[in-house]
Formats: sequence, C-alpha cells, structure tokens
Amino acid sequence: MLKEVEWSIDRSYRTGGESEPVQFYMDGLCHSKNFDLLLGYFSSAAINVLSLGFATFLYSGGKVRIVVNNIFSQEDRNAIWIARDGDVEDTSIDLSDIKQLKRTLDDYGKHFFECLAWLIAKERIQIKIVRPKSGRGIAHYKSGIFSDGSDSVGFKASCNFTAYGLLENLEELDAFLSWENSRSSKMINRQNTDFENLFSGKADFVDYLEVEDISIAIKKEFGSKSVNELVIQEKELLDKKSRVLENKGVRKSFEKAITRIEEIQREPKFPYSSGAREYQIDAYESWLRNGRKGIFAMATGTGKTITSLNCVLEEVKKNPDKIYHVLILVPTITLVNQWEKEVLSFNFQEVFKISSRVDWQNTVTTLISTSKKIPISFVLISTYASFVKDKFQNLIKDLPDDTIFIADEGHNLASPMVAIRIKDFKLKKRIGLSATPKRIYDPEGTAEMEVFFGEKEPYTYSFSMERAIREGVLCQYYYFPHIIKLTEIEMKEYVDISIQLSKLYRFGKGNPEKENIIERLLLKRKRIIHKASNKLGTVIEILKEQFRKKGNLKYTFVYVPEGDTFEINEDDDEQVVENIRLINQFTREIARIDDKILVNQFISGMKNRDEILKQFQNGEIDVIASMKCLDEGVDIPRAETALFCSSTGNPRQFIQRRGRILRTHEAKNHAMIYDLVVMPDYENDVKGSETYDLERGLVKKELERVMYFSSLAKNPFFTEDVFKDVCKHYDLNIYTIQNELASV
Repeated sequence: MLKEVEWSIDRSYRTGGESEPVQFYMDGLCHSKNFDLLLGYFSSAAINVLSLGFATFLYSGGKVRIVVNNIFSQEDRNAIWIARDGDVEDTSIDLSDIKQLKRTLDDYGKHFFECLAWLIAKERIQIKIVRPKSGRGIAHYKSGIFSDGSDSVGFKASCNFTAYGLLENLEELDAFLSWENSRSSKMINRQNTDFENLFSGKADFVDYLEVEDISIAIKKEFGSKSVNELVIQEKELLDKKSRVLENKGVRKSFEKAITRIEEIQREPKFPYSSGAREYQIDAYESWLRNGRKGIFAMATGTGKTITSLNCVLEEVKKNPDKIYHVLILVPTITLVNQWEKEVLSFNFQEVFKISSRVDWQNTVTTLISTSKKIPISFVLISTYASFVKDKFQNLIKDLPDDTIFIADEGHNLASPMVAIRIKDFKLKKRIGLSATPKRIYDPEGTAEMEVFFGEKEPYTYSFSMERAIREGVLCQYYYFPHIIKLTEIEMKEYVDISIQLSKLYRFGKGNPEKENIIERLLLKRKRIIHKASNKLGTVIEILKEQFRKKGNLKYTFVYVPEGDTFEINEDDDEQVVENIRLINQFTREIARIDDKILVNQFISGMKNRDEILKQFQNGEIDVIASMKCLDEGVDIPRAETALFCSSTGNPRQFIQRRGRILRTHEAKNHAMIYDLVVMPDYENDVKGSETYDLERGLVKKELERVMYFSSLAKNPFFTEDVFKDVCKHYDLNIYTIQNELASV
C-alpha cells in the first residue's frame, strides 16, 4: 500500500539529489494497482529501466493508462499496431510467473516488445494518443497519479516517462499524498478529473489519433525524417541503469523491490495463468458459506484436487502473513506422490509425505513443534494407513487449530480403524472429496462421511459428470457393453457356489462362523467373474474390428482383470504381481493382432512409467495394458478408447476409470468405452430354481453399473438391445433401474 512507502521528506525528487525521480517511480509501482500518466513523450524503455517495479505492479494486477503525444519509437508503434490488430500470442507473457516477467521486462529485445503488445491488447496498458486541436505544437504534460484502491499519490515532473528522462537528463519531480493534507487531496482530485476527461475521449481541445495517424502526422510535420531519428535511441541508455544505484535512496528502493519479488516467488499461486475456473471459485465460496467444512462431490476428471487446493490458496490470500497449514489424507502411496505434484504446482512450500516408504517421523515432529513457537507453513500428505498409526496420532493433537484437513476419497473415513481416529477430531476446517457420494454405491462410507462433515446431499458443492460433459469439462462418449458367458467348467463352479450361498443365506444369517464362510464363497465366486476365460477372446475381437476400421489401435487402454478388489491399503497397487500371468497373456494376444501394433504394460514398480505414458501420448505406443495402476494419479487426456475387462463391483473404481478416459484433448472428439459384463448362463436357468432369486439380485447389481455408464452415453439404446433378453429372463427393466439410480 502507498502509505507503507518512505516518501521523500520534502516530497521532492531531483536528479543527483538525496531522492531521485527513478526512486519515486519504483516505490510507486511496487505499492499501487493503478498508474495514470499524462505525458508529452512515452517510451517503453522506461518500463525496462523500472522492470523490478513493473514486474511487481503487473503481477499484482496493476493497470497503466497513458495519455500521450503522437511521437513513438518504431518498436513501440509496431507493438501498439500489433495489439490493435489482435495478432498477439496468448503465450507471450505469463503474469503469474513473476520471475519470467521480470526477466522479460529486463530484456529490451524481441520478446519485450511482444509482451508490450500483449499487455496493450489485454488492456493492462491503455494508451490514448492526442494532439492539440490547432494542429500545431505538441501535448507537453508530465504528471500522473499512483493509486492502491484506497489512497493516491500524485506528481508533476519536468521529465517524460522515457529512459532518457529517467537516466540522462537533470530532472525534478514533486509529489503530493492524498492522506497528508486537504491541499494535496484537492490537487489529486483535480488531476484525476482532468485525466478522466482526456482519457474518456471527451476533451474538446485535443484531437484523438489512431495508430495509423501516427506515421501520417509525423510525415506531415517532420518531412523525411524517420521516427527513430526524432526519438533518441534509448536502448543504449539502458546500460546506464547501474549508475542510478550509486544513490543510497535509489539503491534502497531497488533492494526493496528485489526483496518483494523474492517474496512473491515464494508465495502460493494458482498453477495456471488462466486462474481458477468459475466452478472452482463457486466451490470455495460454498465452502465458506458452510463454515469452512463440507463435501465436494465432483466427477472424476473435473479437478477435485485443484478445487480443494484452491480453497487453501484463497485462505492464504486472506492471511497477511501468508502462513498455511494443511493435512491431506489419501488411500495409496501412488496418490501421495500425485498430490505432492499438485501441491508443489501451487508453489506451496515445506511439503512432507507420510507413508510406510518415507522416514518422516523426526522431520515432521520437529516441524510441528517449531510451528508452535514461530509462524511457519507446511503441507502434510499421508496415507490413511499411516494416519491411523499411533506415532502419527500422537502428533495430530499438536497441529495448529487453523490446519485445513482434506480427505481424498472421503468414504475411507468409514474404515473401522480410521473411524475410531476421527472421533472428536480437532481440525474444524474440513474438505471431503468424492466422485461417488451416492449411498447406493457405498451406504456405510457415505453415512460416515456425511456425519464427519456435518451435511447431507446436495452437499457443499456438487459437479456431476452430466454437467461436466455438457459444459465441455469432460468429452462425450459412446458405450458398448458386451455380455461375457462363463465356460462350462466356470459355470458349474459358479452354480455350485451359488447353491451353497443360497442355503447359507437362508439358514446362516446371524451366525458369525457361517457369515465368514459366506464371505469366502462370495470372494471365490467374484474371482470366477473377474477371470472369466471368454473375456480375452472378446477383447481381441473388439480390437481387431477397431484395427480394421482405423488401421491402428492408437490411444487405447485395456484394463486387464485383477484378482483383488480395492481396499484401504497403501501398498494395494503392488498386489498386481499375483496376476502377472494374466496381463502377460493379454499383452501377447493383443500384439498378435498385427505386427504394427506396439503394446506396453503399465504395472506397479516400473521405473519408466512416465516415459511409457509420454510415448503413449505421442502415439509411439498404441496400447497400454494395465490393472489398477491407471486408476489413480495418472492423467492421460489423449486416451480415446478403453476396454474394461475387469467387472469389479467397486463403484469408485469403475467411475474413476470412466472419468480417466473422458479427459478432454484438442485432437479428441469423443471417447469409446467397451465394457465386458459377465452374466450367469440365464438361457439354461429356470425361473424358480434355488439360485434364481440370488442371481436376479446379482444381475440387477451389475445392470446398475451398466446403466450408470449408459445413461450419459451418446448411444444409450445400444445397451437396451444388448440386455433385452437378460432383463426379460430376470423380470427386470433397465429404465426402472436407471430411475432408481437417479432418485438416490
């Protein structure tokens, strides 16, 4: 703010004096948000001289308005011309990267003028070109106003805003502060009125010129001389910047500007120069209205992580000391690493991972202890498995009360061990993230999550997949389910288990021993479904058809069947090793479709995972075969086709997988999803058999998943045709199932 500046005692600045004009401009730029200039001459070289101040000014959202005479250097005129014609690259300048911004403004070369054009095009620098109405003489103003939104500092000077005026001439400048006395306040008000009259285009004593008029006016008035001959070449003067630093006061202002830039470089910021999306801002505002706690029910692919971290960022902005404390819980180590990348992209400092693979205890203990004595920031990212352990629980009680708690996959709070630990939880600022908050998918997890965050649907913030597709956040997709029938051997084993289950359900309920047997039998039967032999043949048929149509299989994911379902276990993704035979078999058969097809596995423990994903994005690898490794922490928007071979009953898993394939990409119009759905041999089943009711319930459960996919697809009627006979046999209606899903 302008009141923070140590202005010259007598409010005057003189070249060679104790306080110089360049010092005044530097201080004003570093502490204001608006800068209005009435000038005779303007040169962008002055921006270069004051690059430290202008970098801070522009980073902070500052805007410059200039009313100036019609004589410019060739480079400045070209920049104005380019900005006017809209031939400006959006990537010319990133105002959120102050280090790069300062470097650009410091370099009086090609990129500097590209940036100048960009700033003019974006109206961060606005220029009005004027000439006296008489057509003779020139505008000879040399005054201006700095403003921070509350206070203002006006000035009148002998120098123009050029490098020559700042570095070479003997100049003077007198300043007046709006808060100092009524005379100064009145002078600034008068200045402001005069400036607004000129800048608005209403002044009747000047002509307003267009860019084209500059060269015309110059040729008329100055004959054959070029603009560069009329305007001193200031680039040579920029080498003299170091001379002004000999002045103690100027050096102090420059040092303060450098310190401020270093502070800004350490401050958290949104990772993209475009800023937070409107819905991410809405989520934060809803969270505030709900007392800084709540559930964000957001479809996979809509940016739950960034949305929650933006809440932290907005809280930091409100804190004068820019201090923050965050605790993030995630299900797996893969997600710990992914969250770390996202947190660092926001420029948060002091980020610590807590898991079984990190020696964290001494560091984090010291960190939390220190935070009780001095204000320091930190972000802790922990697995749920590490969170519940005593050595971490002993530290939680000492976390600062303002710590923001983020629970990724918030249903995990219902895990018995986690649920015990969050009773009487001290942290009040809470964000729960979930792509699947509906009770039908996880009634216990949803209920526990709702209690912890103190709310029910429609939740603090919701962003459905339907809305995400409609608004273009996710791409549209086609959905093709394929019924997979069990082999004779698989079906016999499946029926035998189903008969046992049917009997146990009738007579074993309430008996702990029998319920354990039921659980084991259900798992055994689930594995039959997971690893159904006919899945591989169907996958190859689908891919062969795709290859015939397109001539390649680029950008294809194949989710190979896996044995175990997703649980709260930070080493869960390592368990794919037991299924290595399956993934090898699928990889081998896909590669046999054609010699041109390059297939790569994507499994846990691979050291070249990033390289594989990069090659896939570039089209060098056609197909990626994976198990669970593509479920979390992987963002591949280029993927166009996905085959789901694993009919997992875990709703979060199949919803995550769909969201992953729906990431948008400029070269992708839509996605294709093929879903292998294993069904009992209903053609040989008889209504009223001892397993019929049990099978009907299981079929309905599977159709809930199918309809969840189909309901938002571009081809919903395809699903109706595929399951027409199944629904008829089990007396089910897929649209009734769809309506039930929508109502819960």
